[in-house]
Amino acid sequence: MPPLRNGRRERFAQLVAEGRTAVEAYTEAGFRENRQNAHRLANDPDVRRRIAELQERGAMRAEITLADVTEHLKRIAMAAEAEGGAPGLSVARAAWMDVAKLNGLVVDKSESVSVTHTITDKPMSDEEWAAEYGAGENEAS
Repeated sequence: MPPLRNGRRERFAQLVAEGRTAVEAYTEAGFRENRQNAHRLANDPDVRRRIAELQERGAMRAEITLADVTEHLKRIAMAAEAEGGAPGLSVARAAWMDVAKLNGLVVDKSESVSVTHTITDKPMSDEEWAAEYGAGENEAS
């Protein structure tokens, strides 16, 4: 679809395709602020088709695949390895780790454990102590 003939409508479509709200795009395109008219224009069939086309073009340009990123990181790693020395090897190691992480070979994990203790002036019984701290598990027989 070619650009809309009306320049302000075309600009409106471009702004909405970029992520602006209909109201923001309406005023930025040069129209006087009017929420109802902004939404009416956003629902115009020609404008909607133009917005969809612009968004599709943007998505195609922005599409970067995992394979593209992996190949780029591999090139960086190999070039850094060829350079040698501590700085080059450090860059190579980081690039190879990024390749491994992106491809699911390495998973960063962090575990959070929450422990709650109740403070009281009543001493624990032997059974309570055993249940809480596992008394006797590590004692020599």
